[in-house]
Amino acid sequence: MFDVIPAVDLKAGRCVRLRQGLADQETVYSGAPSDMARHWADQGARLLHVVDLDGAFQGRPVHTREILAMAGAIGIPVEAGGGIRTDAHVRALLDGGVARVIVGTRACESPETLAEWIRAFGDRLAVGIDAKDSRVRVRGWTEDSGLDAVAFARQIGELGAAAIIFTDTATDGMLSGPNIASVAAVCDAVRCSVIASGGVASAADIRALLALRRENLAGAIVGKALYEKRASFGELAAAARG
Repeated sequence: MFDVIPAVDLKAGRCVRLRQGLADQETVYSGAPSDMARHWADQGARLLHVVDLDGAFQGRPVHTREILAMAGAIGIPVEAGGGIRTDAHVRALLDGGVARVIVGTRACESPETLAEWIRAFGDRLAVGIDAKDSRVRVRGWTEDSGLDAVAFARQIGELGAAAIIFTDTATDGMLSGPNIASVAAVCDAVRCSVIASGGVASAADIRALLALRRENLAGAIVGKALYEKRASFGELAAAARG
């Protein structure tokens, strides 16, 4: 099953989108994130993707209260990340009603911690790989880790991760189409589920991802295309159903 997953990115308590993850390239779409979450649930989304952008930039969760309010406001699962660095950060979200926590920088910098978290949290943990020019970016996409994205994906898979969320940062917010080749390479490197993020602008982009015919490609996260009304959720979901 392939899901179209709406994104809600939080910055200063508002729902925003960034271009290529740049903090100074911000467009505000709503001052009421919980209302936006309800909107996507009402549209038929089966999962909501939430990112604490302030948390990602500051290295600690900032919008936990808002995220938990969103999770409590809708009847669909919420996955959330941004600034997650400690066991307490993970547990605060899971115990508060978030279905799955996404970790990125900490997973990259401490494979030992990641292995512990995978054992402790199982499929309630996903690993985010944010890549530019095939190299993993960390700390809110501001730093180059030096790691090759596909090699890192393979390492994560070997540790037993249940899911990888792969974002091509060069296409994120650009409405230019996903990086199909990179998505395919990550899918081929692992057996776990992969969710693609970045660049989806149309139903044709969803069909292009499905045309990869990778059984572990579980969905695509969509943000700007929905907020800019380049495509409706219904159109994208229909394309995902084939």
